Amino acid sequence: MSWLRRYRIRLYLRNSIWVWPAISIVAALISVAVLVRVEWRLGWQMRINPDTARAIMATVAGSTFTLVVLVSSTVLVAVQLASAQLTPRIIAMIYRSPYRKLALALFVFTFTFSVAVLVRIEDRVPLIASYIAAYGFLVNLALFLLFVDGMGKTLRPSAAFRVVGLTARDVIRQVYPSPLTEASRFPEPVELHNNGQPRTVTCAIDGAVLAFDKKGLIALATESDCLIEMTPEVGDFIVNDDPLFRIYQGGSDLSDEQLQDMVAIGHERTLEQDPLFAFRIIVDIASKALSPAVNDPTTAVLAIDHIHHLLRDIGKRYLAEGHERDAAGKLRLIYRTPNWEDFVRLGTTEIRQYGAESIQVQRRLRAMLENLIETLPERRVPILRQELVLLTTSSKRSFPDLADQTLAEAGDLQGIGGSYEEIDEDVPAVSEQ
Repeated sequence: MSWLRRYRIRLYLRNSIWVWPAISIVAALISVAVLVRVEWRLGWQMRINPDTARAIMATVAGSTFTLVVLVSSTVLVAVQLASAQLTPRIIAMIYRSPYRKLALALFVFTFTFSVAVLVRIEDRVPLIASYIAAYGFLVNLALFLLFVDGMGKTLRPSAAFRVVGLTARDVIRQVYPSPLTEASRFPEPVELHNNGQPRTVTCAIDGAVLAFDKKGLIALATESDCLIEMTPEVGDFIVNDDPLFRIYQGGSDLSDEQLQDMVAIGHERTLEQDPLFAFRIIVDIASKALSPAVNDPTTAVLAIDHIHHLLRDIGKRYLAEGHERDAAGKLRLIYRTPNWEDFVRLGTTEIRQYGAESIQVQRRLRAMLENLIETLPERRVPILRQELVLLTTSSKRSFPDLADQTLAEAGDLQGIGGSYEEIDEDVPAVSEQ
């Protein structure tokens, strides 16, 4: 099985909420069949009227089916609310939650189990299977209350930011594993030599570049003794016949299909190899909060909180230039990665523009930029100083009153309310009586 097929299967399973419930149906049917057969052989049965047992199992089955419908409706409502209030790009993360998948699978399992027990009640009533169905419904009822509580909390902006931020940190550590040190050099340009024009491999489908098999491409380049250049960056949208790879210094034995199977292309970007997409999600939520229809600058400040810490994490890492070599040290693969300026501009530009009339947003952005200038290495500072100048210009343009300008040009980690003034030791403190 190729890397692309494995990736598509894995991505489909992660983004689908129906797979676990479907498996639970089969598991419930097999469990009841085996358990009832064992009980009949051992002579185990409940001392209860079969009609009463049928009524109980019918109630359990009907009630559990109602829970399944309610949970499905809750998920759909959550998707609609998240899309409208936050951003459509957060929907995939709602479906990916393993807790929601597990809850729905348990509900479906209990429903199927109780129905399977119901049809096996004749003149005898299974003992253990009936207890499992009855008490399983009580467990599902408690789980449903927990599910509703968790779903309501998921729709809060702070919860969405936390999930995206934690996922982004994992992606950042995966894409940029090396810390930035004084010995880290700036990426050097690579001279590509080839006898004649390089061979170009084009894309076969339309969509965004989701991920690629770096190890597989290096292995192919090593076997064919060539240099492979991947032209689009992860997250770029490409269409049919757009350049996907350029092959230098050989590689005539590599087929287009082999190389195309090393890149996953889909309809929507994912976070797996795309740290910029995490910034995109957070900035989109902040931009919607700053729209005149919503006017919620505090949510934008929460977004800046997470952007602040993600930028500080990225700023302390060596942003790989996308040059991969084989075991012998020969360059085999070239690909493009976002640079420091890309992260800073994406994390600040739109919020600065849409929050230009909010003193709260201006102060929080300034506090972020000033803190990053103080804490990050000097090579990261120039773009931060440029953004600080643009922020000052924006404040002067948006607030004609001098007092408002002064207030907007003071950094505050809480937006408004978190700053403090230094106390002059020569002036005695005055306390209110």
